[in-house]
Amino acid sequence: MSSPQNVTFLSRNYKLAGHFYPPVAGSTDRSGAAIVIAHPWTSIKEQSPANYAHVLTQAGFTCLTYDAAYQGESEGEPRDLEDPYQRVEDIKCAVTYLISRKDVDSEKIGVLGICASGGYAPFAAQTDLRIKACAASAAVCVGTMARRGLEKDSSNMDVLKMQLEAAGKDRNSDVGGEKVPIVPMLPEKPEDAPADLPEPFRDLMNYYRTPRAFHPRATNTSLPRGWDLMGNFDAFAHNDMISPRPLLMITGTKAATKWYSEDGVEKAKEPKELYVIDGLTHADLYDKVDEAGAKCVEFFGKSLV
Repeated sequence: MSSPQNVTFLSRNYKLAGHFYPPVAGSTDRSGAAIVIAHPWTSIKEQSPANYAHVLTQAGFTCLTYDAAYQGESEGEPRDLEDPYQRVEDIKCAVTYLISRKDVDSEKIGVLGICASGGYAPFAAQTDLRIKACAASAAVCVGTMARRGLEKDSSNMDVLKMQLEAAGKDRNSDVGGEKVPIVPMLPEKPEDAPADLPEPFRDLMNYYRTPRAFHPRATNTSLPRGWDLMGNFDAFAHNDMISPRPLLMITGTKAATKWYSEDGVEKAKEPKELYVIDGLTHADLYDKVDEAGAKCVEFFGKSLV
């Protein structure tokens, strides 16, 4: 993979830190086709986005990865805030950055969102017509997750009520109220994990909190006030607005989040595709990207021409 260039661009006046990946020398000529790759919740550009950029640049695409506002090397206070609407704005501003470059064809820009960004990317594409093709891998809608949890037919509303109470206290702390502890998303170390830790969280822990993907800037934390931003967010409600531009959603047969991708595709109009990879969990789609990456190459190869 060619070494990325450090770049910055603005999103609502926050300076975001990005990596710009030119196509690998000698790869297929894609005539300036470029892809924004957006990272999961609590993640950074050096993790799963870099893995997909590796595959896509080898296939001749230009890629842009970046840290979301409030996270990683990007600006934004308070730190570790997950704001769905800011995250969507970040994607749109990443598209604007690509359009500013002479080595990118502004009519050949696609977006790939991973995990939470697998919800943010379609949401952005619904109204940003500059996005000519949208793909998602291991997609999740953070709002639906806040309301339902991981299970399709479950309810998380009692838990969400407690989270919203904590969100209010967190906001009050700005004017002298009681400080609310920041929320650790996963056990800090596998040996700290309780025996009854649900398998989907163990799957994520084995990615983020081990040498497999550990990075000091991926803090494994989120601010309580983020839940009152996520609580009524709905990433896929208007997926029909993406058409006639294409939508691809990739998931795995063992992914606890598989139903999110099914839901996102169901709510979209043609052209749309659900691509299910046998044997992969949610977190496997972060770094076991040979098949998922090849599918993205095929998808963007047909869409960004």
